[in-house]
Amino acid sequence: MNFRTKIKIDKLPNDWLINHKKQLFLMGSCFSDNVGERLKNAGFSAISNPFGTLYNPFSICQNIERLLQDCPFEENDLFFQNGLWHSFSHHSSFSCIDKKECLKNINKHFLSAQEGLLNADFLFLTLGTAWVFKRKENGEIVSNCHKIPAKEFLREKLSVDTVVKRLEETILLLKQKNPMIRIVLSVSPIRHLGDGFHENQLSKSTLLLAIDELCKQQNIKYFPSYEIVLDDLRDYRFFADDMAHPSPLAVDYIWEKFGEMFFDESTQQLSFRVEKLKKSFAHRPFNPNSEEYQKFLLSLEKERKILEKQGIVI
Repeated sequence: MNFRTKIKIDKLPNDWLINHKKQLFLMGSCFSDNVGERLKNAGFSAISNPFGTLYNPFSICQNIERLLQDCPFEENDLFFQNGLWHSFSHHSSFSCIDKKECLKNINKHFLSAQEGLLNADFLFLTLGTAWVFKRKENGEIVSNCHKIPAKEFLREKLSVDTVVKRLEETILLLKQKNPMIRIVLSVSPIRHLGDGFHENQLSKSTLLLAIDELCKQQNIKYFPSYEIVLDDLRDYRFFADDMAHPSPLAVDYIWEKFGEMFFDESTQQLSFRVEKLKKSFAHRPFNPNSEEYQKFLLSLEKERKILEKQGIVI
């Protein structure tokens, strides 16, 4: 008997496969953080969420276009709220008590991201929600409300056509700057229960329909992270304590499926070697001065040098 509907992952054509020489760029929901961290741990060159976690497609597009148009942030882009300086374009992880430090950190990531995006071989965008918050003051769609009272915002759900059009505009500009970049879209499996159960389903459906339309029109691929969690795993034991985010075990499974789709066998093996070596370096022995541990360190160093010759820095 089969008690599970397992998702079948088809291997992509060779020109869509990723190896350790490729430059990768990820933006969007915290799912992008999870996969980005796994890629880095496996030895890939990857930039993930240089603006912090972004949820709606409008904010993702606005920030990509800002990178492409070379518009670093200025002091008047920041505002003070609840003892911290914030940016409406960034996640609260960038907020800071000192205005100059806040701006310095934001632009440090901006410049690194700008170079990374222009040289990226792959762009992974993970859309989290079709719901957006607009400032009543000027109609600006914000990436994060930073706990400003809800009365200062209008909450709206984007339509499928609006999401498609907005992403098309950004992709067109991106292709002008980086014609060879390959784009992969996904929908975050994280449940936005604060929107309401039905509203969350409407939101995810909007994103799925928009992505389907884009994949039909353009040379864009789709990674089924949403379906892997909601249709394949489909059990609360694969969710964190908040019952909204995937558990570490679920993230492990998504990462495994990601490799099935984007890695050939040699890349899979190399990724495993890098991850294993990093875990070994992080190991803390009971007796660091023992002869056995010193031999162990020498073997790790030998493996590290071998990997460095392949362009992988541990």
